[in-house]
Amino acid sequence: MKKQILLEKTISNLNRLPDSKIEEVNDFISFLLNKLDDQILTEGMQDLSSKSKYFDYLNHEPELYSVNDLKVKFK
Repeated sequence: MKKQILLEKTISNLNRLPDSKIEEVNDFISFLLNKLDDQILTEGMQDLSSKSKYFDYLNHEPELYSVNDLKVKFK
């Protein structure tokens, strides 16, 4: 469905609801928007950290341990 048609249908359905249910719908919309904001922030932070050069020094560090250092090997 196109957005405009869906919005009109939603408004029509909202007009049929009692006030208490409209408050619930509004609370749910707020919840969805907050969840979307959190997702956008998380993706932005992940993007920034993946492009960051702060941990590049780890690529040049020698390996401190190897498989030979294990006392017990799990299969």
